[in-house]
Amino acid sequence: MIDFDPGTAAAPTGDGAGTGARNGGDLVVETLEALGAKTVFGIPGQHALGLFDAMGRGNLQFVSSRVENNSAFAADGYSRATGEVGVLFLSTGPGALTSLAGLQEAYATGVPMVVVASQIPLEGLGARRKGMLHQLDDQKASAANVTKSQRLIQHASGIPSAIQDAWTEAISSPQGPVWIEIPQNVLLDPIMVPPVEDALAEAADNPPRVELVREAVKWLQAAERPAIIAGGGTRRGRAEKSLLSIAEKLRAPVICTPGGNGAFPWNHELSLQSWIEDRHMTDVLEDADVLVVIGSSLGEVTSNYFTFEPRGRIIQIDAEPRVLESNRPGLGIRADAGQALAALDEALVVEHAESRPNWHGTSPEDLVKESLAKVRERLESQDLGKELKFMADIREAVPADMQTFWDMTISAYWGWSCWDAREGQFHSAQGAGGLGYGFPAAIGAAVGLETVGRPGRVLAVSGDGSSMYSISELATAKQHNVPVTWLIVDDGGYGILREYMVGAFGKATATELARPDFVKLAEAFGVPATKVAPEDVGDALKAGFATDGPNVVVVETLLKMFAPTHLPA
Repeated sequence: MIDFDPGTAAAPTGDGAGTGARNGGDLVVETLEALGAKTVFGIPGQHALGLFDAMGRGNLQFVSSRVENNSAFAADGYSRATGEVGVLFLSTGPGALTSLAGLQEAYATGVPMVVVASQIPLEGLGARRKGMLHQLDDQKASAANVTKSQRLIQHASGIPSAIQDAWTEAISSPQGPVWIEIPQNVLLDPIMVPPVEDALAEAADNPPRVELVREAVKWLQAAERPAIIAGGGTRRGRAEKSLLSIAEKLRAPVICTPGGNGAFPWNHELSLQSWIEDRHMTDVLEDADVLVVIGSSLGEVTSNYFTFEPRGRIIQIDAEPRVLESNRPGLGIRADAGQALAALDEALVVEHAESRPNWHGTSPEDLVKESLAKVRERLESQDLGKELKFMADIREAVPADMQTFWDMTISAYWGWSCWDAREGQFHSAQGAGGLGYGFPAAIGAAVGLETVGRPGRVLAVSGDGSSMYSISELATAKQHNVPVTWLIVDDGGYGILREYMVGAFGKATATELARPDFVKLAEAFGVPATKVAPEDVGDALKAGFATDGPNVVVVETLLKMFAPTHLPA
């Protein structure tokens, strides 16, 4: 059972303090509750005390992180695990700015969040240098690169509608975080606005244009070698059922990007799984005469580091118009992936599909088998037995329905390609690629699953370098008794950067790290921990999964990556 803080009863200073009068903070809490919010992540701050005082009068559960960046990651993980909107409360200046790297991941990946940041009092806003604590020339401008929009609320009466609008925007495709700022005195001053009783936020409709669906169907019905790339937008649009139906109608091989991992059944006879960085898969995709790209920009990783040279036509579906044709020309369809694939599936009628697909005399099902066999053969030729067994042991230990959160570490890079999500979900920081995501996001996920009535343990995977970004959240996990097992793979430094530098320059510079005894450090936080050899990781994880609350498993080992295929032979 997770222990929640019922809110923080603060003692704000200023008008209305201690009077029992409702204030702007109450409007924030009441509106969020009316919209369905149940949990808030963040850290209290001087200008935000009105928010926390009001939480003490409401029903929102509060999870207090130790660093604002990790609060953002936790709200992100909460949203990904539950499908609900993550809510984040921030203080001004340093607190707000510290959250930005976490918000970049949510923005890049399309995670719906409502961010409520406090502000200095109204009279200090603007470029005037009044010398107020945490003062910035334009705080919300700092968030412009990592949120869908930014709003400054200057009157308490505008709070409910602004939050309702922000929630609507956050859940409308392309989904993402939305930033709201409320000055300190607007949060604290007494108000005449009655209590918020209801609030409505519905996602804006984002269907495909009829003529584009018609044209796409025409291409697909004539295709001899159709193939599909399923990106993260496929999962965000809940398009898995339509994707499966279309793939089976067309007998089209499907490959998932790291963000799309889990969008298509891993062991389906048409599944190329997620080996998107392998040249054998690039060859298949280049040979497709019609390639359907869903929720992906065909960016760096998906294009096998921009070596992908498709010879056929491309149908690209994405809710974000800036993504369409950003890397390759094609038939761009701006739409929510779920709505677009449902429309395509309904319109697509393929007669005698069993005889139509022809990959130069090979059936698509045999092509998939042969391609996966080539990938296995290439891996087995590279002395990667330890790595393959390590990942297989983790997969065998993790229950089929457990959600997993992966930091930017060598294990995660393997996971991008080889992890079968089964009935769980695979989450990583591949959207923005920042360090420190795995553990705080897993904390938020476990909190979220408990909140929505689906309690369960969550796995986080980090390297020793990335773990130090979020090591303080052991205190959060312990305080709230969060059921997260944290696997730390300790290779003595920034392992992937070491490998990159040795490959490029023959030696690595500034990649080696002094690090703590992770077991003793976790125990100092009151969190059980164990160190095991690589071959014992599966048993250690199973033992960790069987306990209550948080625990840590440390493995000291140096893992290698499979050889890149985007480089000249």
